[in-house]
Amino acid sequence: MTQRTLEAIIAPRAPHYVGDGFRVHNFIPSTQPLSMRRMSPFILLDYNAPFYFPPSDQLRGVGVHPHRGFETVTIAYKGRVAHRDSSGGGGIIGEGDVQWMTAASGILHKEYHEENFSKTGGLFQMVQLWVNLPARYKMSAPKYQAIAQHQINGYQLPNNGGTVAVIAGQYADVQGAATTFTPMHLYNAHLKAGTVLPLSFPSHYNTALLVVAGNIRINGSENVPTNHFALLRNDGEDFSVTANDDALVLVLSGEPIDEPIAAQGPFVMNTPEELAQARRDFAMGKFGQLDD
Repeated sequence: MTQRTLEAIIAPRAPHYVGDGFRVHNFIPSTQPLSMRRMSPFILLDYNAPFYFPPSDQLRGVGVHPHRGFETVTIAYKGRVAHRDSSGGGGIIGEGDVQWMTAASGILHKEYHEENFSKTGGLFQMVQLWVNLPARYKMSAPKYQAIAQHQINGYQLPNNGGTVAVIAGQYADVQGAATTFTPMHLYNAHLKAGTVLPLSFPSHYNTALLVVAGNIRINGSENVPTNHFALLRNDGEDFSVTANDDALVLVLSGEPIDEPIAAQGPFVMNTPEELAQARRDFAMGKFGQLDD
């Protein structure tokens, strides 16, 4: 086994709003090195760092919009989000929950602050990932995985060092709760100060970390602060994360999908012609119906 080394530490860019309910720092895709191809199968990562939303009787969020060709994964750390889509999926996700929506051939959905959270206000912290689909699955039927916190199995680290919550893939002998179309690993690593977390993925898997809370060191030397993103090189398999203080780290590693990417707005396909077809199908109402 060879050590995987650090390629870049990326500071959060200036935040922007998605709708009026999500104040996000965009990490993927962005300027090099975090392009869609470099991070495949993870083609978007928006991070709503902790932000206080005051009480409101108006539900903040994003209205009805389409997707085709990929999956959206929403990971809740603080606050509560409600979701509905045109395939009948929907529900509420709160702290520790995950919503995994496969848009595939086409879906309409909307996401907004859950009603009680909106009325009381509070800290809001979320990640939304877009996970690409291979060409053979892009036009498959939409589906929805509502993954509650209690359904996510955790690996208990030695000496009360913390827990690795396995959303997808596997850590040690613990299997992830989500089903995926291509091989990937997605963890929330809750680490006590001083804990060293060993990690190992195939060298060709694109691998990165988002420091959600606390501060960490990679391979015992490179410090990565809160709200920063660490990209690992594809030069080895094994590396370690040390918690400088109590920390929460989102770990992403996946086998790249070696296919062309044609992306525009809410559609991610393989060719410009497929993008044009997606726009036509949406205009013709082929993504279903969903009220505002």
